[in-house]
Amino acid sequence: MFARSRELFQQAREYIPGGVNSPVRACASVGADPLFIASAKGGTITSVDGDTYIDFVQSWGPMLLGHDHPVVNKALHAAVDRGTSYGAPCEDEIILAKAVVEAVPGVEKVRMVNSGTEATMSALRLARACTGRAKVLKFEGCYHGHGDPFLASAGSGVATLSIPGTPGVPASVVADTLLCPYNDLDAVKALFKAQGKDIAAVIVEPVAGNMGLVLPVSGFLEGLRELCDASGALLIFDEVITGFRASYGGAQARYGIRPDLTTLGKIIGGGLPVGAFGGKEEYMRRVAPEGDVYQAGTLSGNPLAMAAGIATLSVLRGSDYDLLEARVEKLCRELEEVFAAREIPVTITRLASMFTVFFSEEPVRNFAEAKKADAQRYARYFRHMRDNGFFLAPSAFETAMASFAHTDLDFAEFVAATKRFDG
Repeated sequence: MFARSRELFQQAREYIPGGVNSPVRACASVGADPLFIASAKGGTITSVDGDTYIDFVQSWGPMLLGHDHPVVNKALHAAVDRGTSYGAPCEDEIILAKAVVEAVPGVEKVRMVNSGTEATMSALRLARACTGRAKVLKFEGCYHGHGDPFLASAGSGVATLSIPGTPGVPASVVADTLLCPYNDLDAVKALFKAQGKDIAAVIVEPVAGNMGLVLPVSGFLEGLRELCDASGALLIFDEVITGFRASYGGAQARYGIRPDLTTLGKIIGGGLPVGAFGGKEEYMRRVAPEGDVYQAGTLSGNPLAMAAGIATLSVLRGSDYDLLEARVEKLCRELEEVFAAREIPVTITRLASMFTVFFSEEPVRNFAEAKKADAQRYARYFRHMRDNGFFLAPSAFETAMASFAHTDLDFAEFVAATKRFDG
């Protein structure tokens, strides 16, 4: 099995660090070699070995419509025929920006960038400029890209690989990064009491997706909003994962909390490299060339990503989010029943089209509790599911992603494959 993938992985190691261009893809934490993918369609991917898998990674989230969607493909092919990069404005930038502003409650103006990391770095720079302060408060296990200030106690691949601290980042850079446990409002209050006058921003995944899926407890997001209002700090929602997935308007629309700044990525480019940061007009006016906060990118707003994003949002706007959520909820209930019957302790968290199987008897509300889950059992589950035709995230600290392209049969087979897992 996987002969061609293993051959390509060996070749890749000769030219690419670790053989991959993003660390978690190496599958080291789950005791496997990576699959090299030849194609993807709908809810499936096909490897270079000729095997097709039901895909619950969905390119780490952006393929909410599934792979190879005809409306997105048509728009993308038409854009390619008009040229792949201009280095100048195009009309599609305006159309996509308008769609984002109309959908996301906290965004009155938006700047397109090329990645989620770029978006969070830029949002933090803007928050510091608007407040005249230096410190940023983030939460343990929340991942905001690989910008230097955010790598203190980060989730996602940093947690998966157990990388200690932040090698390559000077201590002076993270000296202004304050840390609190996710969902611990008392700890945040204590930090604000001690250093509130120096805090430029609180950045948070409103629904954590990089320590596995961890939901905000009642009052947590509301409390962050109140603390920021009282101190003059800005509240930044990192919705790179949850934007247009937690709901069409993101987690902020779902929970009714309006941040000052929002970062987006993944879905708004229909699977192409893209990101965005936006927020209240009074803050976004500070961004150059309208204001004095510099941010730039040669490929920002490139015509391919804009066309794919417009098509994606146009389809999502008319999609039945409630139906997909109900189907995922049913899947998770059935998985819980299977694990209970096998006396395998699990906690399954879910929201909208996302879910995580934590091999833990206890609820997971923060990074410390996520790390107590049995990662070795998850590794065995990953390998078992892959052998049974399912592609899951190769890390216990990631989130499974369903799409509108997944069928009821896909979900039924997921349950059936789990029934064959021996623990």
